[in-house]
Amino acid sequence: MESYIGLGSNLGDPETQLTSALAALNGIPDTDLVRCSSFYRSKPLGPGDQPDFINAVVLLDSGLTANALLARLQSIENRQGRVRGGIQWGPRTLDLDMLLYGAEVIDEPGLIVPHPEMRHRNFVLIPLLELAPDIEIPGLGRADKFLADTGRAGITKL
Repeated sequence: MESYIGLGSNLGDPETQLTSALAALNGIPDTDLVRCSSFYRSKPLGPGDQPDFINAVVLLDSGLTANALLARLQSIENRQGRVRGGIQWGPRTLDLDMLLYGAEVIDEPGLIVPHPEMRHRNFVLIPLLELAPDIEIPGLGRADKFLADTGRAGITKL
C-alpha cells in the first residue's frame, strides 16, 4: 500500500535525525522507501521558545497493515529518543506521522488517516506536493487546493 509519512524534528541535530529516520524507514520489513521530498525548515506550531523544525515527506510502499506500519513508525521514534506526554506541539527529536494510507479513510483509537491536521499545515503540504503534485486527500479533495489556503509563508527549502 502506498503510504505517505511526514517527518519532523527540531532537537538533536534535526537533519541528522531525519537522515537516520530515512535509514530506519528503509529497513521496515515488507516495506520499500520509494521517494523522499526535500528537507524544509519551518517555524514551530507550539511554544515559540523552541528551535525551528526540519520537515520532509516520504512515500513508502508497504505490505503492512496501517496499524502494523504505525507501530513500526512509533518504534523508530522511540529509538531516536522521542518522549511522549510532553507539551503538545513541543520540541521533539523525531515525529513520524502517517499522513495517507492509500485511499483509505481510517478512524480508530490511536490512528486517524488521512492525518486530521495535514490540510492546515504547509510544512506537510509543500513536501507532499513535491512528491505527488496531483494527490488527493481521501474524502477532502486535492492537496494543492489546501496549500492555496495555507500559503507558503514560513517554509524554506534546504
